[in-house]
Amino acid sequence: MDAEATQVMTRTGQFTTTSVSWETPVRSRLAAALDRLSGPLAELVERDANEGDTRMLVADILSVGMNYSKYQDLTTEYRTGGESVDYAIVRDGALFAPVEVKGCAQDLDVRNIQTARRVAAEHGAEWIVLTNGRLWKAYHLRPAEDGEGTQPVLIVDVDLMDAEAHDRSIDALFHLTHEAVEHGRLETLRKWNEALEAEPLAAVLRSESVVAAVREAVRRATEHPGHNGDADQVLRALTESVIARGLLPSQE
Repeated sequence: MDAEATQVMTRTGQFTTTSVSWETPVRSRLAAALDRLSGPLAELVERDANEGDTRMLVADILSVGMNYSKYQDLTTEYRTGGESVDYAIVRDGALFAPVEVKGCAQDLDVRNIQTARRVAAEHGAEWIVLTNGRLWKAYHLRPAEDGEGTQPVLIVDVDLMDAEAHDRSIDALFHLTHEAVEHGRLETLRKWNEALEAEPLAAVLRSESVVAAVREAVRRATEHPGHNGDADQVLRALTESVIARGLLPSQE
């Protein structure tokens, strides 16, 4: 493996969000920790390390980078039906998120979190973290539409060895840090992602402010001064030609 290609986590990074006072040191600490651990991560990937060795790196990222205490915030005690998760993040004495660890070379998908889902359901947790050291995924367990059980929804998806996505990766993983969870940033990220799903986004596109903005943009582009009912015409075009009918509220 090309050593230069693996050294993708640098000590500094440009972040796209406006930071408040506590965020800057948290982001800097996370970036510095990942930079320091990039060498061990590359070595684990190169030798196709097993889950046991990967677990040690994950523990370092959780503690050094994300500020979860190995003795207060992390535990290995959660299990169900004879199966256990590798780690669990605990908040105020209750399970916050099971952490499922796989080997560095293993592909990750939702099938890997079945044990974690059972543990989360048994203890009332809404989050699951899945990682192989290189890839980090955080799922929110949303109540299923049929009312039976939960549906895992991917909220955070990071590849620490993707050089082109370095800044985005740090920004995304930041939401899993101890401080970001405490300040509600992971929860607001979940709400943001849900708002960008098809049905709620369709409602936004049909809102008065968006219709007005589209009308003004079309007026400028066509040099048309406007006419009576042009806003209704824009709304109709958005509704009938741009937004899929199935996404509209049922009463319409």
